[in-house]
Amino acid sequence: MTRKRRSLSLAWRVTALVFIPILISFISLGWLIQRSIENHFAEQDAGELSVIAQSVENALDSTSSASLSSTIDLPSSLQEKLTGAVSGHHGVYFAVFSANGDLLYSTPGPDLRTLVDSLAPAKTVDVDALYTWQEGAQHYRGTLLDSDGGSTLNTSPVTIAVAASTNFHHQFLANFQITLTSIMLLTGLITLAASWLAVQLGHRPLHKISQQISVIRADKLSSRLTPEVVPAELEELVRNFNDMIARMEDVFERLANFSADIAHELRTPITNLTTQTQVALGKTRSAEEYREILYSNLEEYERMAKMVSDMLWLAQTDNGLLKPSFMKLNLKDEVNALFEYFEAWAEENNVSLVLDGDDTSILGDRAMLRRALSNLLTNAVRHSDRHMPVTIRLRNDQNGIHIDVENTGPALDPKILSKLFQRFYRADPARQHHGDGAGLGLAITQSIVTLHGGSIHAHTEESRIIFRISFPR
Repeated sequence: MTRKRRSLSLAWRVTALVFIPILISFISLGWLIQRSIENHFAEQDAGELSVIAQSVENALDSTSSASLSSTIDLPSSLQEKLTGAVSGHHGVYFAVFSANGDLLYSTPGPDLRTLVDSLAPAKTVDVDALYTWQEGAQHYRGTLLDSDGGSTLNTSPVTIAVAASTNFHHQFLANFQITLTSIMLLTGLITLAASWLAVQLGHRPLHKISQQISVIRADKLSSRLTPEVVPAELEELVRNFNDMIARMEDVFERLANFSADIAHELRTPITNLTTQTQVALGKTRSAEEYREILYSNLEEYERMAKMVSDMLWLAQTDNGLLKPSFMKLNLKDEVNALFEYFEAWAEENNVSLVLDGDDTSILGDRAMLRRALSNLLTNAVRHSDRHMPVTIRLRNDQNGIHIDVENTGPALDPKILSKLFQRFYRADPARQHHGDGAGLGLAITQSIVTLHGGSIHAHTEESRIIFRISFPR
């Protein structure tokens, strides 16, 4: 089994993001400094070579061409002048070549023919035209100049090669590079340590928040973090965490109440069944009496079965296991079908059923929508005043499709209206065992409406109680 590789810690990520750009900046700065010093030395050498070249040209210009006997053996006066051309200068060298490349004069030192073989003669000393080379452990920088003015030997132009030793420059640059590299490494280590320390100090609020979160348990969901005392960057995180805890607290509270309600609702029929069974077994009874007891027990079983079925249905919708099968439905036809089913029971309760509205179509699940409307219609008929109508109104406007189920009856407290869709809630607990169901009908209706992307709420207008379902267009 391969072990999953652990991702890089946040501290190292931030440290790397800070350190790498700084390191690149240090390297770039060091390279720029070194290049600047090299260019400075090149300009310095170019200036000195220009002075030497000018001295050599002056020495050649001061000698008349008529006084020269050959292009190889220079007059002693010219040799003296050429020797004196570099007096006072150390580490500089020059050579004079004829037009055909013959060496006419050279100072002791490096072989300056290298310049003749590598460069084309120039008119002036140019930094970009300087040539560097190495002979053994010695480093040189030089250039080649074409002297075609008054500097002639036997009326032939000459070429002047000038060079300077750069050993000092190379040694300085080598030492400077070592020093600069050491400084950069030391600075980099200090920067890395400072970045790491800064990240650790910056993460302290996160560690404090983590410690506060670690003590929150299921029995302490009322605990909240204080967003005002954390850094601004973490304030949104803390507020979102508090919102999440609030939602969890609400879910846990509803779950606890739901469990308590289930226990309460199941305890009553189980108690009834136990009591009736004990009474039946208390003495010998006739077959008719046993039959009545069994019918009574059957009602309790059916009530329990319906309650369990409703709870399973709600659990499936809560977990997204039930999906509506959408089809185009005519709401007026669906309501008329429900009226036919409830008509006899409504007449028995002296309640009339009224449909108001035009044909309205909607995409929905027929079984689910009929169940939702059936629950509302059952609730309205059961609690309506006698000899008063129960009305279903259909309305289609720019805000959506609306279904109102209204009946007349005693006014309900606004606090009760806000709780009607809670599971197992009954506005009148005293009526809970007289065929009113387990208090899950409106909760199921709300789940169905939510699955269809709609909303439902209850309100009162004078003596009317209205349940309004709204679907988006």
